[in-house]
Amino acid sequence: MASNESSTGNSESDLQTLASMFQEGLDLYNNLGKIDEPTNSPLVQSNIKKAIHIFENATRLVSLAGMFSSNESVDEIATEDLQYMLLPALLGALCLKLTSRDRNDITQVSEVYYKDFLQRCSDYGLHELKQDEPAMKNLSLCDSKVPDADTIKTFVITRAQKIQRFKEQKELKSKLEDLKKNLANADEDSKREYFLTMIKLFIFEAVDELSCIEAEKQILEIRANMVKEDQPKPKRPPPPPLKPVIITRDSVQKAVFGAGYPSLPVMSVQEFYEKRVADGIFPDPSVASEKPFCLQNATPDDIALRDEHEAAEAEKKVEQDDEDELARLRRRDEFKDEHRRGWGNRMNRS
Repeated sequence: MASNESSTGNSESDLQTLASMFQEGLDLYNNLGKIDEPTNSPLVQSNIKKAIHIFENATRLVSLAGMFSSNESVDEIATEDLQYMLLPALLGALCLKLTSRDRNDITQVSEVYYKDFLQRCSDYGLHELKQDEPAMKNLSLCDSKVPDADTIKTFVITRAQKIQRFKEQKELKSKLEDLKKNLANADEDSKREYFLTMIKLFIFEAVDELSCIEAEKQILEIRANMVKEDQPKPKRPPPPPLKPVIITRDSVQKAVFGAGYPSLPVMSVQEFYEKRVADGIFPDPSVASEKPFCLQNATPDDIALRDEHEAAEAEKKVEQDDEDELARLRRRDEFKDEHRRGWGNRMNRS
C-alpha cells in the first residue's frame, strides 16, 4: 500500500516537473520575438539553445510516461497532455533559428521534427494537409526555359492554397488570442479548445516550413557543388551534428514509429541513460559504489550487509588472536563489570 502511494506521488511530481519545464521553454520561445536584437546575437542564440535543451528533456519525460499512442483518438488524451504534442514542432522551429551549426544539419533535423509532429497529428485525425510542392521541384534554378502550362497551373493552385491557408491562420491566431485572455479562469473545455487551436496553428506553420526547407535543401546542394573544389580545409574538426530527440518509448518503437526515418540517429530513453552512464554523468547500476558508507543514502539491505560484514571481520580477528581486537573486548568486559546497566540515567537517585 505504501509503495503504491509512493509511486503515485513520484508520478505526480514528474508530471508537475514536466508541466513547469514545458512552460519555461514555451515562455522562452514566445519571448524570442520580443528581443530587439538580430537572430545571430549571443543573447538570442543563448535563449534558443536553452529552450532546445528544455524541450529535449521534456520530450524524454513524455517518452518515459508513454503519453501518446497511434492506437487512440485525440478525445482520449488528457487536456493537460495535449500541449506536449507541440514539442516536435517547437524543436523544429527553434533549430531553424540556430546560426552556429552547419545549415545542412539544421534543415535535416528540423525536417525530422516537423514530419514527426505532422505524422502524430495525422494519427490523431488532426491533420490532412499536404506539403506544398516547392517551385524548384518543377522549375530548376539553372533552367532558363519558359515554364509550360502544367507548371503554371501548379503555381496557380499552390498560390491559391497558400492564400486560403493564410486566411485560416489569421482566424486561428485571432481565436487563440481570445482564448488566451480568459485562460487563467477557463474551464476544462475552454483549455482543451485552446490547446487544440494552438496545435492546428502549428500544423499550418509546419507545412509552410517543410516547403521552405525543401527549397532550401536544393539551394544548399547547388551551393555545395559550387564551392566543393575551392573549400579550404577546416582548422579544427567540426562540432558533432545535431540529433533529433523525438517522442518514443524504446528501441523497438523507435524503429517502427521513428518519424518514418528508422535509419536516422534518434535516441530512446534507454539509449539516453546508457550514454549518460558512459559519459560518467549517471551512476552505473551494474558497478558497486566505492564511496564511503552513508546512512542517509543506505537501504535496510545495505545496513544489514554492513553489520554482517563487520561481525565476520570481528570473528576473524578473534580467531587470529588479533591483539588490538582482544584488548578492545577486554576493555568492554571490564566496563560492563564496573558499570551496572541503567546507571547512566538514574537522575541522581540512589
